[in-house]
Amino acid sequence: MAMALRNIGRRVGLPLCRMRPFSTATCDVENQQSAKSINLYSAINQALHIALETDPRAFVFGEDVSFGGVFRCTTGLADRFGKSRVFNTPLCEQGIVGFGIGLAAMGNRAIAEIQFADYIFPAFDQIVNEAAKFRYRSGNQFNCGGLTIRAPYGAVGHGGHYHSQSPEAFFCHVPGIKVVIPRSPQQAKGLLLSCIRDPNPVVFFEPKWLYRLAVEEVPEHDYMLPLSEAEVIREGTDITLVGWGAQLSIMEQACIDAEKVSDFHFSVLLINDNSEVHN
Repeated sequence: MAMALRNIGRRVGLPLCRMRPFSTATCDVENQQSAKSINLYSAINQALHIALETDPRAFVFGEDVSFGGVFRCTTGLADRFGKSRVFNTPLCEQGIVGFGIGLAAMGNRAIAEIQFADYIFPAFDQIVNEAAKFRYRSGNQFNCGGLTIRAPYGAVGHGGHYHSQSPEAFFCHVPGIKVVIPRSPQQAKGLLLSCIRDPNPVVFFEPKWLYRLAVEEVPEHDYMLPLSEAEVIREGTDITLVGWGAQLSIMEQACIDAEKVSDFHFSVLLINDNSEVHN
C-alpha cells in the first residue's frame, strides 16, 4: 500500500525553535521542467486556479474568499474568474456545506471553504448525515461527489482554543467521505486537485502551520496525486511510526535523532497516512 519516496533535504522551521529538516516526495508526474519553488498556501492557490480554469462547473465559496481569504489561499480567483464563480457566503458553516451539497448534487464541483477547522462543527450534521449518506440513501441514484470542503487546521501560535484545533479524527470514522491532509506543497496541489475531481465528497484539512513554512519545487502544470495511498518517508525495520500533516517534520527529526543517539542500532519506519477512506 505504501510508496517509497526519496528524501531531498528540504527544511522548514518551528516557531521559536531550531530549523528542522523536512523531507519531501517527488510528484508522480512525467514532466517537472516548469517547477517553481513555492510555499504550501501558494500551491493550494495554484490548484484552485487550475480547477476553475479546467472545469466551468467549478465554484469556490466561503467566508471572505472573494478577497483572498484570511490565509490568502484564494487570492486572485475572483478577479480572474468573476464573482459568479468565486463568492463570499454568510458566516454560517452549516449553510456553506449545505449549499455545497446542493451545488454538487446538480453536477457541479463545489469547493467550500471553512475559514477555520474549529468552526466545522456546526456543519457536522450536513457532512456526516447528508453528504456522506447522499449516495447510499438514494440507492446510488444521486450523489454529491463533487463536494470538496477545505479547512485550515491545527495550532500555529496565538490562536487560542477556537483557532487551534485538529478535528480530523471525527470525520475519519465516517463511511461515505474521504479525509485528506497534505504535508508539503507538492502534495497540497496534487492531492487537492484529486479531491476536487474525485467522485466522492472530501474533507481536505490544510495544516496552517505549514502554509508559509513548507517550501519546495512544485510543477506549475496540472497534475494529480493518488488518494488512499500511504507514503513511506523513511525506511526502517524495528519501529513503525504513522502520522499526517504538520506533525511529520517533527516525527522525522525524532527518527533521525533516535537512530543517532541509540546504543541499540535500530531503524524506524515512518509512514505518512495522508488520506482516510471508508466507502
